[in-house]
Amino acid sequence: MPSFDTVCEPNLVEVKNAVDNTAKEIATRFDFKGTAAAIEIKDKEITITGDAEFQLGQVDDILRNKLTKRNVDVRYLDVGEVQKMGGDKVKRVIKVRNGIESEQSKKIQRLIKDSKLKVQAAIQGDAVRVTGAKRDDLQAAMALIKKDIPDMPLSFNNFRD
Repeated sequence: MPSFDTVCEPNLVEVKNAVDNTAKEIATRFDFKGTAAAIEIKDKEITITGDAEFQLGQVDDILRNKLTKRNVDVRYLDVGEVQKMGGDKVKRVIKVRNGIESEQSKKIQRLIKDSKLKVQAAIQGDAVRVTGAKRDDLQAAMALIKKDIPDMPLSFNNFRD
């Protein structure tokens, strides 16, 4: 039976490369000389530090530009709140989304069920598997998911015929 998986998986190698390139640019830019501006990544969490909230915004813009150049969707980033550190320094933690949360999975499953297409959706961990008898129905389901859930960078893989 034909099927495909709906997943939310960023290319973590490209994300790491974008963070490294951002760190290099921070080190060479004149307006960041002598400041606490820095960026690092650990286990799908990007930490940006700086002297002021404005500086965090500048580093965030550089990161987004680097991600876009590397074809990584910026919707994978889950930006946290600004936190105060010792002295006058601030930091922001950005989580890189990986996998579909259970609430979103249920939303996708409900969307497919309500669409009256002849396909079934099953939640499997952090992915949603969609199966159907016809390939055209599966392609219609892909188009429906892309159209109705624009806030998540979903991709489709493991397409079986």
